[in-house]
Amino acid sequence: MDWLHLFVPIALAHFLALLSPGPDFFLLVKTSLRHSARVGLGAALGIAMGNAVYIGLCLVGVGALLSRSVPLMIGLKLAGGLFLMWLGWKALRARRADYAALAQSDSVPVQAERGAFVRAWAAGLASALLNPKNLLFYLSLFTVVLTPGVGLGVQLGLGVWMTAVVLAWDAAIVLLLAKPVVRRRFARMAFVLDKLTGLVLGGMGTRIVQTVLVPAKAGT
Repeated sequence: MDWLHLFVPIALAHFLALLSPGPDFFLLVKTSLRHSARVGLGAALGIAMGNAVYIGLCLVGVGALLSRSVPLMIGLKLAGGLFLMWLGWKALRARRADYAALAQSDSVPVQAERGAFVRAWAAGLASALLNPKNLLFYLSLFTVVLTPGVGLGVQLGLGVWMTAVVLAWDAAIVLLLAKPVVRRRFARMAFVLDKLTGLVLGGMGTRIVQTVLVPAKAGT
């Protein structure tokens, strides 16, 4: 059962990383506070698919090539930072009236829900793909897995497991925030919480952009 000794520590490290709040987590909270559970699950699905893309790239060896490309990593960091700043700006400019029907998600028109689901899915996918830490994290995990002694079945199994865990964890967060009791409590604080989330996302994005631009200026 050598594969089990390999699987358990990697799966545990992956799950512990999920417990650490990052841009994906704050995007989920922001989406769940302003929309129904269905829309929140769209963001969770997009995040899981973005993780699956990086897992797949690491499995076929492309991840290692991407991580060694300095221009590509700089571009990815810059795009990710600007994306987080944009999400933060959207949250900060929202008006209090936008939260009026928060606790009445059943009244949202089906067509509006469908459009919001697609937008939330796209935002989740972009959040996962534009975070270079996701690529580097999976690359570090798969350096242990991508060896001649580990079969393709185990590698694929780990990839599927990690994707499923990301989706399950994010969906659990969304469904918890969708519970009537929890939602009513959050509804009273939604405006403030969304502003705080906007500050966190914007701050993360600003810091990422600064790490990209400041060294570039120093070298000129």
